[in-house]
Amino acid sequence: MLLPELRKEVLEANLELVRRGLVLYTFGNASGISRKDGLVVIKPSGVPYGKMTPEHLVVTDLEGKTVEGTLRPSSDLPTHVLLYKVFPKIGGVVHTHSEYATAWAQARKPIPAFGTTHADYFHGPVPVTESMTKEEIASEYEKNTGNAIARVFEHIDYSAVPAVLVANHAPFVWGPDVGIAAHNAVVLEAVARMAYLTLSINEKAESIGGDLHDKHYLRKHGSSAYYGQK
Repeated sequence: MLLPELRKEVLEANLELVRRGLVLYTFGNASGISRKDGLVVIKPSGVPYGKMTPEHLVVTDLEGKTVEGTLRPSSDLPTHVLLYKVFPKIGGVVHTHSEYATAWAQARKPIPAFGTTHADYFHGPVPVTESMTKEEIASEYEKNTGNAIARVFEHIDYSAVPAVLVANHAPFVWGPDVGIAAHNAVVLEAVARMAYLTLSINEKAESIGGDLHDKHYLRKHGSSAYYGQK
């Protein structure tokens, strides 16, 4: 069996989405990539999470062709593959329809950075894509979803803001490995909910100041980061 350790990591990431309440039924998917092998491991399409084993996961190449597995890969595979191509530092991708992040996507509004919880993980607002055209939807929809995401990050550091809202759809999140991608998806849902609640309390709430935002992000992610243990 190809990539047994990566299979376990991808399965665990998918199950973490269930444990954290980010997916319903067979919604959502997580994948991981072996850069040295040029292979992706991804959840099979429409298979209940509770029945999945590492053997059920599908291995594909970076063109989306199945290399190992008898089940069809997630229908979102073309989006995952495109993100691996355009974001060379990522090792995992997660897609959910989590309630609050999806609500922001449906509203076609970026998630503002109101406080330090957001700043700890996302060095700026979580952006939203442009709505896809009729032509993009009709031809290679999932690949064009990836293209829409890539356009958003032409001027945003995808490592510093590891999430996006696809307009009228739902979030995609990533990280240096699939476990961190799942972790980031959980945090994204939390900050999406906090932002919604912040605006319900004060509709004129302002974004966190740049100095405080930088302080919280860089103490965890900067070259001189000091949060946590060595």
